[in-house]
Amino acid sequence: MVMTRKLNRRQALSALGTVSLGALLASCGDDDAPAPTRTETAERFGTDSNCTLTPEMTEGPFYFDADKVRRDIRDGREGVTLELALRVRDSACEPIPDAVVDIWHCDAEGSYSEEGDPFLRGVQVTNSDGIAEFTTIYPGWYQGRTVHIHAKVHLDTSTVLTTQLFFDDAVTDRVFARAPYDTRGERDQLNDTDGLFDEALVLDLTEEGDAYMGTISFDVAAS
Repeated sequence: MVMTRKLNRRQALSALGTVSLGALLASCGDDDAPAPTRTETAERFGTDSNCTLTPEMTEGPFYFDADKVRRDIRDGREGVTLELALRVRDSACEPIPDAVVDIWHCDAEGSYSEEGDPFLRGVQVTNSDGIAEFTTIYPGWYQGRTVHIHAKVHLDTSTVLTTQLFFDDAVTDRVFARAPYDTRGERDQLNDTDGLFDEALVLDLTEEGDAYMGTISFDVAAS
C-alpha cells in the first residue's frame, strides 16, 4: 500500500485493513515541529500504577472532524504557548500505541474555529509509550463555562473516550493577567461553579519559561 504525506483521517479509514488507523496516520503526518524526546516526555508522568477509567464528558456543540494530523495546532493564534503530552493506557496501565487523540478548544478570545478555518484543532497518534504530543495555546474563556479543552481517543474505527480537560484556577488567573487574555475582563465561571468540571480531569501543569507543559493520562477500556 502506497502512502502519501497528505493522507487524512477519512482517507485512512477507507484504506484501513490489517494496519491500524493510528499506524496509517502516523506514517503520513506532515508536522515537522520539534518535540521533546520520548524519554523526557514519558518521565513527566511518573510511575503511577493505579488506572481508573477516565471520566466521559459531553462532546459539546463545536466538534467536527478537521482531518488535521499535526502536532502544532496554533495556526497563528495569539496566546501563551501550551505543550500537551497526553498518555493513553488500558485498564492494566499498559500504554496503547497507535491510538488516535483528537483535541479542540477555543482561542484566547473564547471563539471556536469553523470548518472553513479549523484553528486550534488537531489529531496526533500515540507513540510506543502511549503518548501523543501537541503544541497549542492556553485556552481562553467564554460565557457559562470554565476554561477547558475537548478531547477524544480513537482506537481504529471506534471512539473509546470523549472527555474534557481542565486547568487549575490559580494558574489560569496568572495566565489571564497576560496579553492577549487581559483585555476580556473577569470570567463568569470558575471550576467550582462549572456544571461539568471534574477534578480527575485537571491537567498537571508546569511552567517552563513563558510557556506551560500539561500532562494527563487517559485510561480507556480497550476492546
